[in-house]
Amino acid sequence: MKFDIRPAVPSDLPSILNLLQESGLPFQDVDLARLRRFLVADAGSGIAGCVGLECHAADALLRSLAVQPAVRHAGLGSLLAAAIEEEARGIGVTSLYLLTMTAADFFARRGYRVVARTSAPQSLQQTTEFAGLCPSQAVCLHKRLT
Repeated sequence: MKFDIRPAVPSDLPSILNLLQESGLPFQDVDLARLRRFLVADAGSGIAGCVGLECHAADALLRSLAVQPAVRHAGLGSLLAAAIEEEARGIGVTSLYLLTMTAADFFARRGYRVVARTSAPQSLQQTTEFAGLCPSQAVCLHKRLT
């Protein structure tokens, strides 16, 4: 299956929210303002995956990486992760952080390292994801972009 990885547009918001909710990921704070830093994988017949960034100067929170169950384990998650990293580099982000309950191994295989949640920059710790949406037992990972 071929996917077009592209910036999200306002009409993608309902599909993104549904995918995040079905994937058990935080969706409550995803709105049109945050959508401008989301990428989607468009399968032609709908959204097959998504990923987003919350930027705070040179640091960013990678969030909301989700793939439709029918296309999981086909490399789409890796494509989305690589695309959002490239997007982050292009806007001057040098450090990515994320919180996960289920995908620590996935991200570790892509160069992310487990770090203490408290080691994330204060600006990221104050995001909705860090401050309340993600459980305190979520694993925090970090990757330096070069």
